[in-house]
Amino acid sequence: MNYETSQSHTIFAVVFPSLSVRMLKGARHQDQSMSELWVERHRPQAVSEIRGQHAVVERLAVYSAKKEFPHLLFAGPPGTGKTTAAMALTKDVFGEEYRRNLLEMNASDERKLESIRTKVKQFARTSPYGGAQFKIIFLDEADALTNDAQGALRRIMEQYAETCRFILSCNYSSKIIEPIQSRCAVFRFRPLSDADVNAQVHHVAKIEGVTLDDDAGEALTRISQGDLRKALTALQVSSAINMHITRDLIYETSATAPPEALHQYLMACREDGFHAARRRLRELLDRYGLAGTDFVNQLHRELYTADFLNEDTKLDITEWMAEVEYRLVEGGGEQIQLDALTARLVTHLR
Repeated sequence: MNYETSQSHTIFAVVFPSLSVRMLKGARHQDQSMSELWVERHRPQAVSEIRGQHAVVERLAVYSAKKEFPHLLFAGPPGTGKTTAAMALTKDVFGEEYRRNLLEMNASDERKLESIRTKVKQFARTSPYGGAQFKIIFLDEADALTNDAQGALRRIMEQYAETCRFILSCNYSSKIIEPIQSRCAVFRFRPLSDADVNAQVHHVAKIEGVTLDDDAGEALTRISQGDLRKALTALQVSSAINMHITRDLIYETSATAPPEALHQYLMACREDGFHAARRRLRELLDRYGLAGTDFVNQLHRELYTADFLNEDTKLDITEWMAEVEYRLVEGGGEQIQLDALTARLVTHLR
């Protein structure tokens, strides 16, 4: 270990003493664990390898077998397989030379009219390589395109439909203009089920030689909220510290508070008064590295599993959390806003 590495570990031990020992134990695994993103290493290379999204995969498998498909629009939350599905279908159609007939663009980086008129149009007007019937243009995050750019894109889709197929992915299909939606076969990607996320996490952990406790797998599933990319990233981050991954390690490294800690905060608001509840809040923020909006969102997710609160109380708390989150997003002071939320909870619950 060279001087710079040693110095960085010393700083880490001072700032995060609870993790420093495990960090040193796992240091010999770190270079191997972090040399390549596990999300990329374990990305499915064919449509048949995609886990979850069964309805989508069945339809794409038909296109893969026929090696022919119309323009496609993939819509759904992040981490649910849209980019993976687009690349897997492209590889199934073109084989190893797929890059020669593919233009991949992130529309959020090149969202203006000029990008569509130059890059996309120039690629679409050239002949397919190697005797292929058509080329593929994959526009990721297409909902970031301006309306003018989408208008130009619609025209290009009409002009070059015989020699070019478009695959568009977006988080919100409502932000794609109707003329483009009507020219595409729309696929709705849903958040992955807990069973699919849990199975994939254990599968990757086994391949990577990581010991994953059962309750740690459940924690990864809980924090991912159907986003498999988030779950695998959290798994890799934890493995860089210790190859034996526990539930506590998952929560400490993912900036997520466990459900029982959030329930204890609510109990403190109900039974112990403002100062005790405020101390509990500070402990939560400091231990798990939560920002104010993180805390409010995580408390909202766990609120409805708090059996010691009745439904009317939960409805009131939800309204207060929505108001506090809006103030935080708009630039309100984090400390005073969270204290205000705690004060309202204490007043109401007591």
